[in-house]
Amino acid sequence: MAKKEYVPLFETRKVKGRILFRCIAASILLGICFIIMYRIRYFPVGGKAERWTWIGLFLSELWFSFYWLLTTVCRWNAVIRIPFIHRLSQRFGKELPGIDIFVCTADPLIEPPSLLVNTVLSMMAYDYPPEKLSVYLSDDGGSNLTFYAMLEAANFSKTWLPFCKKFQVESTSPEAYFRTASELVNVQEWLSVKKLYEDMKMRIETTTKLNQILEYIQKQHKGFREWDFVSSKHDHHTILQILIDGRDTNAADIEGNPLPTLVYLAREKRPQYHHHFKAGSMNALIRVSSKITNAPIILNVDCDMYSNNSKTIKSSLCIFMDEEKGDEIGYVQFPQCFYNLTKNEIYGSSLRVLLQLEVLGFDANGGPSYMGSGCFHRRETLCGKKYEKNYKVDWKKINDKKVNESASVLEETCKVLASCTFEHNTPWGKEMGLKYGTPVEDVVTGMSIQCNGWKSIYLNPEREGFLGVAPITLLQNLVQHKRWAEGLLQLFFSRYCPLLYGHRKIPLKLQLMYSTYKLWAANCLATWYIVVVPCLCLLKGISLFPKV
Repeated sequence: MAKKEYVPLFETRKVKGRILFRCIAASILLGICFIIMYRIRYFPVGGKAERWTWIGLFLSELWFSFYWLLTTVCRWNAVIRIPFIHRLSQRFGKELPGIDIFVCTADPLIEPPSLLVNTVLSMMAYDYPPEKLSVYLSDDGGSNLTFYAMLEAANFSKTWLPFCKKFQVESTSPEAYFRTASELVNVQEWLSVKKLYEDMKMRIETTTKLNQILEYIQKQHKGFREWDFVSSKHDHHTILQILIDGRDTNAADIEGNPLPTLVYLAREKRPQYHHHFKAGSMNALIRVSSKITNAPIILNVDCDMYSNNSKTIKSSLCIFMDEEKGDEIGYVQFPQCFYNLTKNEIYGSSLRVLLQLEVLGFDANGGPSYMGSGCFHRRETLCGKKYEKNYKVDWKKINDKKVNESASVLEETCKVLASCTFEHNTPWGKEMGLKYGTPVEDVVTGMSIQCNGWKSIYLNPEREGFLGVAPITLLQNLVQHKRWAEGLLQLFFSRYCPLLYGHRKIPLKLQLMYSTYKLWAANCLATWYIVVVPCLCLLKGISLFPKV
């Protein structure tokens, strides 16, 4: 029998304008050389203050020259990836793998349940077989308000999912769709679904304002009884409820089609145990999902993000399922795009240079860093598996795995996996799952996956895969940048320094690219010197620059 001809599922293209960029970089390098020559040749022989000022300025310029070289390495050889979704369907048909989607939230006051509902519904409405799709919500706030919102989302999904499929809706978040839809697909049906959504939203927001669940609502689902034993959001047992069991034939939408699985989890929290924030939440979801659905691919998103492209899952599978290059890919990262940016964008919240230029350079030299959300992971890489040469995935065998236990049995048996003591004396947080002990656990986790031999891919489709909320005020930006700066600089001086941790494990270029961001905070010292000292020298008549 003749072997099937290899048909690539994605293409790699070089970014346009590279020659022009390299010419500009060469001219900048020439200018840097002239500056260094000037500083050395015209070193002042006058007073002590002038000499030390000159040395300080020279060191600052040397630092910026070094940092410019690092950033130029990032941008030198950029590539883009183009997936071929139609080939995926032709090649694999119905043999597509299961997808587990993780959504994390922590506080119903900061992250309103009405916002969370839109995120969950948009993930459930992907253009993908619903029986192979599962959405897990991790509620670190342990709030019955969030649980109630998920019950409302489960009920509304019976109407929303067939509506999205019928009219090929791309922005599958109801709030985004009804806010931006320019052409009514069917006026009567459109108005009917919109009214159902607005009624649901009003009920959720009213309940959130009251900060309590009305008695008649509590009687509608057995899950509310779990909160009879909750002391506070920092002290409670594991709450696990399978709100929609995708295996159940009775779990169907209004047209009789199956629904995706929907699971609510509030992991156990006790004051005497460290919960490790988002990393701990993700690790609990990895373990719980492995018993309920155990999909080979995991997508994690933030609670304020929604799906803006119904083909996003299939785009990522074009990477994972490519027969020649896909088996070495550990994760596929999508850019973090935002829908709430101001017109002038005075704080640069879109991170345009990073996401549209520098990450493309990462992709050409081993792959981008894990950015914490909008990322598709191979489950086994998150569980610490190392890449082996000639490793091959049998997708058909993976798809044949079945879970036979009933939903009620799974709810009870999986609770221990999300307990406070389960990780004690285990590799979780060290060799398995997301790494603990750092405020930028996503960066460390991504780098450790690459050091285990896996590669990563950056996908930036024409239509954004995800849209989220960016910080738009000065205070929000300062808090976020302070967290990034401190966390990344700490990593550089820890055991996770890319030049040490990644030595002989990842390419040298990739090590330097990681160093660029880990040393980003150190720029403040040289910046402060160049901003302040020359001004003072000007007032005292000290010459620091060539005469014109």
